[in-house]
Amino acid sequence: MPDPTDLTVDPHRVLTGIGVCAGTASAPIVLVSPAPGVDEDEPPCTDPAADGQRVRDAMKAVADDLTARAEATDGTTRQILETTAQLATDRAIAKAVDKQLKKGSGITRAVHDATATYAEMLAQLGGYMAERVTDLMDIRDRVICELRGVPAPGVPRLEQPTIVVARDLAPAETATLDPELVAGIVTEQGGPTSHTAILAAQLGIPAVVRVNGALELTADDRLAIDGGAGRVIVSPTDDEVAELAERARRREAALADSHGSGRTADGHAVPLLANIGTADDARRAATQDVEGSGLFRTEFLFLDRDQAPTLEEQTETYTTVLEAFGERKVVVRTLDAGADKPLVFADQGEDENPALGVRGLRLSRAREDLLDTQLEALAAAHRATGGDLHVMAPMVATVEEARWFAEKVRATGLPHVGIMIEVPAAAINARHLLAEVDFASIGTNDLSQYTYAADRMQGELADLLSPWQPALLAMVQAACIGGAETDSAIGVCGEAGGDPLVALVLVGLGVSTLSMAPGKVTAVRAALARHDLATCQEMARRAVAAPTAEAARQAVIDLAHPEVLDLL
Repeated sequence: MPDPTDLTVDPHRVLTGIGVCAGTASAPIVLVSPAPGVDEDEPPCTDPAADGQRVRDAMKAVADDLTARAEATDGTTRQILETTAQLATDRAIAKAVDKQLKKGSGITRAVHDATATYAEMLAQLGGYMAERVTDLMDIRDRVICELRGVPAPGVPRLEQPTIVVARDLAPAETATLDPELVAGIVTEQGGPTSHTAILAAQLGIPAVVRVNGALELTADDRLAIDGGAGRVIVSPTDDEVAELAERARRREAALADSHGSGRTADGHAVPLLANIGTADDARRAATQDVEGSGLFRTEFLFLDRDQAPTLEEQTETYTTVLEAFGERKVVVRTLDAGADKPLVFADQGEDENPALGVRGLRLSRAREDLLDTQLEALAAAHRATGGDLHVMAPMVATVEEARWFAEKVRATGLPHVGIMIEVPAAAINARHLLAEVDFASIGTNDLSQYTYAADRMQGELADLLSPWQPALLAMVQAACIGGAETDSAIGVCGEAGGDPLVALVLVGLGVSTLSMAPGKVTAVRAALARHDLATCQEMARRAVAAPTAEAARQAVIDLAHPEVLDLL
């Protein structure tokens, strides 16, 4: 092994990961302080009741701090911080700590071991709940720091533009980062749908996650990162820094004339829409250059609550969202919860395989009252605003499910009913399902994991979950053929739609609308404007015919306008 003190050793190397927010940066790094961990010198517990109260007091202090941070923000950032604050006072965690204390564990050891057990349970649930593991570990570390009377771990005070390097970033850390001082983010863990990725995209900070070797970096290292390509250059040369700076300049120039409606170079319209999760998200997205919302994830109204939101509460939220977008299209996805996003008030019992269990529309059929209330609220909001409202169901797999949902929606007088295509069965049988509804939207995230039997939260399976996988593109193609046969619009609202290069392929396959994080719209619009529909169709043909994901991407790059590569 080379001696790290030997100055003749060239530190220059390139690390790779998953790019989750495009952009380039070059700067010195700052390492996120590790948590202090368990106090190895603490005595065993002799008074479980007293120590249990100390833990609850510490959890409340952490929750209060996170709530205060949330109140200073808005939109998705506020929602994530509020949800994490609720996790800090979770009674199940406190009870798990009590069990450890009664066994005689020291107080910080009890918190550590109890959260480890709880984290394992969340990881096994998969989906949204698996995403909460990072949040839970952050809560654990903050509670232990509170108990030990030491500062909470996190990003130190920054004095100059810096690239933040960490094992992972908790939402409380990411949400408070200053884009003026954080030039980039590099993490060893995380994934494309993690809170780090979501917040980095919202803040516009170039970010690369799942970077093997990130924790081997030192405070003396300087990095250059390419958030689109997922490349991290350690000790970059002057030429590499200049190349990235030039690429950034070209990207800015390519985006300068990107505004208005989405369309190809020959005028083929492709409406570009925003994915949102809260009313605050809607208000923020509606001020941007988007043509509406292609996915309103209503489950944020339901998660981490003891009781379902009331008819009045839901009506107010949906009305606010429709009013924000005015005459622009809003596509609302009904409650997508269940086994992988368990609800206290809709517990269907233990599920041996949550990802394949009672979730999405299956839960709505088991708890019809939840859907009835939601549709009633949507209908009331539609009557109040006259907005262009479209309602779709998640996790639809059969004609019977599509028909049942369509009858429900139409009975309320809502004008447009659709389904999500997230499982291979729905893609393959799209023409029959679409005969029952008006439109469909493809959720590429879930469609990827079900096509490849790969949990989308497992970073080591990221290659299987690439939007360039030919089998995934073939699934999208099958759905679009079904849409053409039934004259039904097919949209995409998964992460793939926000990739400028993938977007070209999706349009070539027959996708009619693309919905994404609002910050990604400008780049996708610029990419579409540089290609005619025939070129997009040829890109699609070559990508589907390719033997591997890498070959599919390269085949499209070979046909792409050179300026598009600067958008990635």
